[in-house]
Amino acid sequence: MHTTPFLIINPDSGSFSRRRIARVVDSLKRAGLPPVIHPVRNPAEALPCCQAIRRVREHPFIIVAAGDGTFNAVLNGLGPGPATLAVLPLGTSNVLAAELGIASLEDGIARICAGKTGPLSVGLLEFEAGRRYFALMAGSGLDGAVVGGVRAGEKRALKQGAYALSALRAALGWDRGMQEIVADGKLCLCHTAVVCNASRYGGNFRLSPDSDLFRPGFEIACVTNNHRRGYLAIIRNLFLGQPMPDAALTWLTATEIELRGAKPIQLDGDFVGHGPARITAVADFARLIL
Repeated sequence: MHTTPFLIINPDSGSFSRRRIARVVDSLKRAGLPPVIHPVRNPAEALPCCQAIRRVREHPFIIVAAGDGTFNAVLNGLGPGPATLAVLPLGTSNVLAAELGIASLEDGIARICAGKTGPLSVGLLEFEAGRRYFALMAGSGLDGAVVGGVRAGEKRALKQGAYALSALRAALGWDRGMQEIVADGKLCLCHTAVVCNASRYGGNFRLSPDSDLFRPGFEIACVTNNHRRGYLAIIRNLFLGQPMPDAALTWLTATEIELRGAKPIQLDGDFVGHGPARITAVADFARLIL
């Protein structure tokens, strides 16, 4: 791991403040890790930024002091290879930080200074619009529609509440259409499919306890009923930290998945387009600070 980290910051991310970034920079300097700071105005700008870093550094060390969307852009800017990545929870939902058990900004900095890493496995989605890597989850159906319906102004003002508002709009204009997915050759008809590479969803809510960032493969939560009441049971159990109701979900395990039809798709909390699509597991994408 190179001792000069690149620090990606996004001033528009949900928990950003100049004071917090100053703390991060000061702590890294005191630990002998003076960072090269790369500010981006949105996740899309992080992609070419990381492509440029990859051209000048064979083994880059990149710290993402932003949200899950910016981390996703970093993945896609780098591609698989000998990079070391770290995340600091300065986004809106901070699902990746929650997955790693990072309790605070200070905790995240301490982990970076300790330098312990693990082999990050990710997913690769291929569809008509191109190909995209993801670290946390891919959602097709209602999940993709809710994320796609989030409005930028509402997200800035309401943070995670913007997703609830989008979900309300989706409930009012309910789409009962089903989709087919094929997981390692097994066919399932469902209303929504959430392909989980990590256990958490939407923050610190544990949707798929068996999922593991450091083991290639996915747990797929398939909502097989197209009625609103099934989703209410899922949401209730998520908030209460209880196991998912068997009557509402069918679980599949796979390393290759086909999403049939034209349902909306989200990756790591950002809308990317519509199906059909193919998802495959990618092992050892990079090293991730634990």
